[in-house]
Amino acid sequence: MTKRAWWLVVLNVVLPGSAQVLAGSRRLGRFGLGATLMLILLAVIVGGSYLLWPGTVLTVFTSTIGLWAAAAALIFYGIVWVVLTLDTLRLARLLRAAPGARPIIAGFATVLMIIVGGGAGYGAYVATTASGFLADVFVAGPSEPPVDGRYNIMLLGGDAGADRDGLRPDSISVVSIEASTGKATIIGLPRNLEDVPFPADSPLAPIYPEGYGALKGCYVSACMLNSLYTEVQLKSPEMYPNAEAEGSLPGIEGMRDAARGITGLTIQYYVLIDMEGFSDLIDALGGVDINVEQRLPIGGDEQFNNVDGWVEAGQQHMDGYTALWFGRARHGTSDYDRMARQRVLQEAILSQFNPANVLTKFQDVANAGAQVVKTDVPQGMLGYFSILAGKTKELPIGTVDIVPENGIDPENPDYSAITALIDAALVPTPEPTPAP
Repeated sequence: MTKRAWWLVVLNVVLPGSAQVLAGSRRLGRFGLGATLMLILLAVIVGGSYLLWPGTVLTVFTSTIGLWAAAAALIFYGIVWVVLTLDTLRLARLLRAAPGARPIIAGFATVLMIIVGGGAGYGAYVATTASGFLADVFVAGPSEPPVDGRYNIMLLGGDAGADRDGLRPDSISVVSIEASTGKATIIGLPRNLEDVPFPADSPLAPIYPEGYGALKGCYVSACMLNSLYTEVQLKSPEMYPNAEAEGSLPGIEGMRDAARGITGLTIQYYVLIDMEGFSDLIDALGGVDINVEQRLPIGGDEQFNNVDGWVEAGQQHMDGYTALWFGRARHGTSDYDRMARQRVLQEAILSQFNPANVLTKFQDVANAGAQVVKTDVPQGMLGYFSILAGKTKELPIGTVDIVPENGIDPENPDYSAITALIDAALVPTPEPTPAP
């Protein structure tokens, strides 16, 4: 009877339902076997489909319907496993097994039941939470094809600290990605660019025909690139009446038109990352590792009065508060240094998003992420962009910085020189063929 009990418990693990077919209710056993074989068949189909069409599979499992279907399947199989395990313990007749073997057999079966059943329940929880998170962050809408073979995404790092009135995009860049290869180029746009041009179809073009604030000033105190968000958002949101319905904001659309005018590129999507919200996200991930090149003040003024603390130089494991000030600190460094630090911070966060720390703290990460990121990337594009991101990680990332070191004066910029820099980076001049 001891051997019989062990065989039944092992069979329930190897092929759920088989124990009932051999020694119990064959009806329940056939149901369990059918469910088990269906699960195996689904796993084979999904695995095979992923090998052939990975983008399609990822699209399905990043959609609301796909995630809820996965959650329902996990709950169903978790319940089936628990029922079959409890019935297997009944069939094992442990009271007739050797006394010393009874607790071992029962404990083995119970532990497996908790692991599998609990794992299925947690997987269902993650799937439903992920569905809500993706629905909060991404929009419902059709996917767009690349333009001239590229996807161009405007990335805004917004600083909405407690000492600020509203949000200001202090970190502005355009990420241009080759759709065929995944090769990415980051175009850094300084926040203090002046006389920003607008495309002819922009509602801002008639107001600023010679560039933002070039003729008669603007409606805010400083007519720089990052001031445009505040002006449009607070002073003239009626310029972009459809912005919110399309998952954006008037201020963001004004910034998008400015980015189009500066780069000459079609900007299909935007991603706004709230630097203040980074604090909660970093804490949810357990901190972030950054190599600090120079000591930075937390708070204070240009003379370092009333400094609340310091971000010390060297390799640091930062909590959210410290990392936020690493990205925000401005005294003792230039705007261009701060742009570079914010990029380091963003890249460090992305590099530390891995299955281990995300799954173990998924609820905290999802809650923080929904407050940090705003975008108009359609949820249906996530599968495709996941595959594209995999290609991007295998290639070096190019950069184009619109800074004085590259001959650009932000106060009197030569926009033809800027577009020439961008064109040279995106379409490099072929190297001459050596003479025979």
